[in-house]
Amino acid sequence: MDTMKRLLLDTALLPDGWANQVELDIDERGTIVNVSCSGTSTTSERRERVSGVTIPGMSNVHSHAFQRLMAGLAEFDGGGEDFWAWRTVMYDFANRIEPEDMLAITGQLYVDMLKFGYTAVGEFHYLHHNLDGSPYLNRAEMSFAVLEAARQTGIGLTLLPVLYMTSGFDKARPTLLQRRFVNDLEGWLEIVSGVKDACRGNAQSRVGAAFHSLRAVPLDFIKNAIDGCSTIDVNGPFHMHCAEQLQEVDDCVATTGERPVERSLAHLPINDAWCIVHATHMTETEIVGLAQTGAVVGVCPTTEANLGDGIFPLESFHNSSGLMGIGSDSNVSVSPAEELRCLDYVQRLISRRRLVLGRASEAHVGTHLWQMTASAGAKALGQALGAIAPGYRCDLVVLDREHPSLVGHGPAAWIDGWVFASAGNPVQSVMVGGDWLVREGRHRDEESIAEAYRAVVNRLM
Repeated sequence: MDTMKRLLLDTALLPDGWANQVELDIDERGTIVNVSCSGTSTTSERRERVSGVTIPGMSNVHSHAFQRLMAGLAEFDGGGEDFWAWRTVMYDFANRIEPEDMLAITGQLYVDMLKFGYTAVGEFHYLHHNLDGSPYLNRAEMSFAVLEAARQTGIGLTLLPVLYMTSGFDKARPTLLQRRFVNDLEGWLEIVSGVKDACRGNAQSRVGAAFHSLRAVPLDFIKNAIDGCSTIDVNGPFHMHCAEQLQEVDDCVATTGERPVERSLAHLPINDAWCIVHATHMTETEIVGLAQTGAVVGVCPTTEANLGDGIFPLESFHNSSGLMGIGSDSNVSVSPAEELRCLDYVQRLISRRRLVLGRASEAHVGTHLWQMTASAGAKALGQALGAIAPGYRCDLVVLDREHPSLVGHGPAAWIDGWVFASAGNPVQSVMVGGDWLVREGRHRDEESIAEAYRAVVNRLM
């Protein structure tokens, strides 16, 4: 029996540029096994035709799903004046959520991500324990809720259980508000192992590991954690917050004599299996050093703007051949196009010129940004996606070429129109692993997932 799925894409963005009449063959695991641009094969009449503009799905390298619950609810004087005041509000929301709530909140979030063009997400998951801080009978209970949300919605997932041990560079004890995040090394490895077991047989989900930050995990414990991961056959990806806030940099220097990125590069085995999240505040030496490791930087422009973190040194990092993916972080936005717009427009403002990333040898800025971050983002998640090519998972985003933001645009400007000039959402269909999840702008299970989400929000609020 032939189990191959066959598509005929009217127009598609391939690694070497735009092409028409693109034939795809997809195996039973959802992997692309053949790409042909002839459109004249003997099987062309038996192919499902996909009209519109097809581009590779985007990876969201950094998400805290539970924070979607508070999106738009911290924009007041007490909610707060800076990142640290906002964090206290966030703790209040975190300390209300139980596993069934986590499932509903994450499910709604992942539906929204899919509808805007994210086909995979790195869930930086640190909400582990019971309301009183005690472990659940199964330590991975909250992680399993995230896995179930990904299964129900169909989104690709790299689940990153987070190790969190201290509340400062001086190894201060965690506060009462942080009680649900904290693990010892043995307990955390138990969660990682449980998630790895739960992902077996699921082509769309995998496990990685995360260390909250240098202020939350002392260096020796990060090294021990990496060793512990290797014993359960988890050798990356590894993710870590670093240098998001100036106060974080100042505290690190005051306590250790080193800046966070400087300290990470000097004492940790940072390599291409790592994703350093934010890296907002770096010296030129740190920028070059981090780029040379092959690690991906996970930039979260809308969250960094919302929290007043600062501005990532994009131009210098890009010119140093650094790899960069995008993330939604606190999930005030779930649109990759909005992340890319915010990322690029801020650079234009500080440089006072347009086309900061434009070069004669590169595509239009929107296309270049999409391809660059989709590729690096997939690498950060340890998943084979981000391109329409053999050996990659068949994750497709189909844009409506008749949408007001795209109509009249030629191939060179389709993604420019979406990223820089869109009114509304031109995404009409989304496929993950060869399976259509979004059709005509609607997720196949969005009504039931939205109903569960509303029930949880109404109860928690």
